[in-house]
Amino acid sequence: MVYMAEINEIIVLGVDVGGTGIKSALVNLENGELVSERIAIETPKPASPNGIFDVMSTVCEQLNWKGPIGCGFPAVVKNGVTLTAANVSPEWIGFDALQVLRKMTPGKVGIVNDADAAGLAEMRFGAGKPYYREGGGTVLMITLGTGIGSGLFVEGHLHPNTELGHIEIDGYDAEDRAATVVREKERLSWPEWGARVNRYFQTLEFLLNPDVFIVGGGVSAASEKFFPYIHVKTRLLAAQLHNDAGIIGAALAVGWCDRQ
Repeated sequence: MVYMAEINEIIVLGVDVGGTGIKSALVNLENGELVSERIAIETPKPASPNGIFDVMSTVCEQLNWKGPIGCGFPAVVKNGVTLTAANVSPEWIGFDALQVLRKMTPGKVGIVNDADAAGLAEMRFGAGKPYYREGGGTVLMITLGTGIGSGLFVEGHLHPNTELGHIEIDGYDAEDRAATVVREKERLSWPEWGARVNRYFQTLEFLLNPDVFIVGGGVSAASEKFFPYIHVKTRLLAAQLHNDAGIIGAALAVGWCDRQ
């Protein structure tokens, strides 16, 4: 079956690019549900533009896809240009990814920071849905994984490309102490790691005074194991979409660059 953009733009291919894997699926933007198989392919080494776009072309072929494509990418992204390169090749710095995406399909395209993509998904379809509106206050989505990503929403509007995982706390880059991968590498207990995450969230609360924290990343499925160690006044919510948030949010990125 071929999904054509001009026939049905409700269905979008979402591509979530990570340093170790690239996850993709077709997404129904009316309800946020995946409507195809979920394809996971190892990120090529080196993770160059040619390598990653080859993977995306392979996904399109597997799904027989010729419609709109949205991408979440681990970088600061402005007007479709990737300005940093977190866990991917430095060839991405200053790379016009949007123009390459436009050559891949006759449909609409978009590319945003991967944490912003996860935040878009949670705000539209997940834990942040009640706050995705005017009057919804300030919501800060934090993804805990290989690093720490952040997505900041004010009154339902995304403020893109925040890099709050890199704030300095006690002389350390925050993600070097509190990312999920650090807990695994250092074999920290949940209370030990929870104390580090608590220090991080208390610092964010002091600096930004948000109304809601949403905690994402795969570890959010185990929120009961570390939430008890996070002591903040801000409302604390676990993400609901877990590992699908990046794919769904990537699909929501279609047309985003045109709105910046």
